[in-house]
Amino acid sequence: MDSLKIIKVGGNIIDNPEALDHFLEQFAALQGPKVLVHGGGKLATKLAKDMQVPVNMVEGRRITDAETLDVITMVYAGKINKGIVAKLQAYKCNAIGFTGADGNTICSVKRPVKTIDYGFVGDIEQVNADVLQVLLEQQITPVFCAITHDNRGQLLNTNADTIASALAVGLSEFFKTELIYVFEKNGVLLSVDDDNSVIQTINSEGYNTLKREGVIADGMLPKLTNCFDALKAGVSKVIIGNATVISANPQKHTTLKL
Repeated sequence: MDSLKIIKVGGNIIDNPEALDHFLEQFAALQGPKVLVHGGGKLATKLAKDMQVPVNMVEGRRITDAETLDVITMVYAGKINKGIVAKLQAYKCNAIGFTGADGNTICSVKRPVKTIDYGFVGDIEQVNADVLQVLLEQQITPVFCAITHDNRGQLLNTNADTIASALAVGLSEFFKTELIYVFEKNGVLLSVDDDNSVIQTINSEGYNTLKREGVIADGMLPKLTNCFDALKAGVSKVIIGNATVISANPQKHTTLKL
């Protein structure tokens, strides 16, 4: 069987209907088993403001109180997820939408309060890959939004990058897995102001050096931590780049190795 590709698509593509449509057409054309993971982009923030629900962000992370959880569940698991599934069906890719609660696929624990109370935010504890294996072997493509559950009836807002990494690790028991992060940049950059300064390969030692030098910082830190955690746990390959990385003619991108 072909390698299983777990592809996480970033919010900037989700926010652009034309870019999303083009990406989904390319995703649908990929041969072999695949899983798509998506976040929510800016739509959840817009809807929250329209509904007069306060939007609270700390260090780029959303504080998820009960009202906010209602909004993101409507947006992530509803409008965005089902819209993506419908588009994939139009491109002859038989897809099914998931939260972590569906099929008990991803179980999380509510993040404990340390210095910041993030509210109903989940940290993943377990991936139950058996259900997904059955679907993938039937050539059905799971599409995951950034919602998990705690096995006690509570939905939890969960980082989509982490969901993709956890799925890649969980499914590596059944498949050779590749983890691909698709976002607006061409890859991991030496200079955030130069889209052509792509670092083509990063290993663990190089990653630590780039962190010390401050080349990799802010939002890229948790993304790359997820990547290396996945490699250490058995994922065969991790790639970061723009939407061309899943096309027949990929542009520059970053490949991560141990």
